[in-house]
Amino acid sequence: MKNLSNFAAAYKIVTMGKEYLTPNYIFESSWEVCNKVGGIYTVLSTRAKTLQDRMKDRIIFIGPDFWKEKESPYFKEDKAMFAEWQWVAKEEGLNVRVGRWAIPGEPVTILVDFMPFFEKKNEIYGWLWEHYQVDSLHAYGDYDEASMFSYAAARVVESYYKHFLDEKQKVVYHVNEWMCGLGALYINHSLPQIGTIFTTHATSIGRSIAGNQKPLYDYLFAYNGDQMAGELNMQSKHSIEKQTALYTDCFTTVSDITAKECVELLDKPVDVVLPNGFDNSFVPKSAAFSQKRKAARKRLCDVANALLGEQFGDDTLIVSTSGRYEFRNKGIDVFVEAMNRLLREKELKKKVLAFIEVPGWVGEPRKDLQERLTSGQQYDTPLEVPQITHWLHNMSHDNVLGMMKYYDMHNRKDDQVKVIFLPCYLDGKDGIVNMTYYDIVLGNDLCVYPSYYEPWGYTPLEAVAFHVPCITTDLAGFGLWANSVFGHYGEIEDGVKVIHRTDYNYSEVADNIKETVAKFSGMNKKQVDACRKQAETLSKKALWSEFIAYYDKAYDIALRKAEARKGKKQK
Repeated sequence: MKNLSNFAAAYKIVTMGKEYLTPNYIFESSWEVCNKVGGIYTVLSTRAKTLQDRMKDRIIFIGPDFWKEKESPYFKEDKAMFAEWQWVAKEEGLNVRVGRWAIPGEPVTILVDFMPFFEKKNEIYGWLWEHYQVDSLHAYGDYDEASMFSYAAARVVESYYKHFLDEKQKVVYHVNEWMCGLGALYINHSLPQIGTIFTTHATSIGRSIAGNQKPLYDYLFAYNGDQMAGELNMQSKHSIEKQTALYTDCFTTVSDITAKECVELLDKPVDVVLPNGFDNSFVPKSAAFSQKRKAARKRLCDVANALLGEQFGDDTLIVSTSGRYEFRNKGIDVFVEAMNRLLREKELKKKVLAFIEVPGWVGEPRKDLQERLTSGQQYDTPLEVPQITHWLHNMSHDNVLGMMKYYDMHNRKDDQVKVIFLPCYLDGKDGIVNMTYYDIVLGNDLCVYPSYYEPWGYTPLEAVAFHVPCITTDLAGFGLWANSVFGHYGEIEDGVKVIHRTDYNYSEVADNIKETVAKFSGMNKKQVDACRKQAETLSKKALWSEFIAYYDKAYDIALRKAEARKGKKQK
């Protein structure tokens, strides 16, 4: 670690003849720093290398310390780093661990134990109401836990700043999602010389409206965010999100479609849209790519053979959907519907093996399936319940299984389309597939993400980065972005098929997916290779090297507001 008394100068960014103010230091906090639970982990962990290459250890991430004394697979502790400050922090009541996030770029990361602050919870919430009118009275579930982490993270920034930095440095504090809003407000109040940025990756109330089967888009103009928060018991989360949007220096979101939500539901236009980029450094190259793709396809076909008792050759069309288990929001329901309709599609030219890769309430991997897989034999009889790879705790109430049962989808021998539910995180240790998601995704021929509510959509971006054509919708930020790049609605020949989706055209979307998969099944090798090449080409336009410029604008806005506050203070 370089001597921190020798502060590096801020890098220079000049855009349209205007020189942006740029930070000497960036602190960024998120519930998902070194905590792999959702898409924000991918946003931060893939962007980190681009910022680290530029900032050289002056980008510092702050996350929750869930591991304590246990070894984390995502974090490498370094007790010598900032050793003196670590003691100072401890004296201030902050239990921190310092080290590096185990991702490309290995940025400096501080994990903080937030549990000690629960005893001050009421005092903190009182301060929050007094200064920012945030309503924490209706808090429940993860609100308290997130708020205490957010407060602890802000205290870490405050302590580090006072120990190492001063007003000569341009400093930005960037927080992600409502879970970190409290901390942004604390910094705004306690260290006004720091520029604050708030990114909402999805509005809490918009997600709730969509998840509660209410039509979001046709009535967006008529919804009142505060009223809906009361109706859906979301008052506290909505309140912290809205007040953070109002009071931080730069309010951002990840797509134009979510920006519209922010105006209507949070009563605050965003300052900048920050689209989610990708780092493709871990996408295998040339020969290694072909080997990994072959290995992924073999593993998926082996699992299918052991489960279904049927052989799947090289010409099998492997299709999948994946993401969080939000049955309607992620379009899992319409995916099952489309696969059911595909069963009777006369234009289908190949056998289809469709995987639903969303983590459910997993009990354990199936022992009977494990035994078949370890035997190395080929089977010609199916197992019982040949639709699922892991037993669930709620088999009789699971949405995917319930819908497949309703449609009598039992993966019979003569069915051209087989649907398999893989209800676990593909972390390489699930007990059945035992390969990571990134090692498996490149084995697909086609990926389908027919989202109803999807502020950005990392899964289709990941798919095209691995040269897999995909189907998505124009209710996903990624789908809208792809259309803007193409200059028209994406077709499968472009590498991404973008389907128009509304509150009410579910059936039309299912038919569109069915027809696109059937069309793809009839393409020859040259046509498929052209689709795959188009998918890869599109993905390169979404690299962080292309999208980081949007962040430069956000940093400039935040720093200029902080500079203006300093100017007023000096007067």
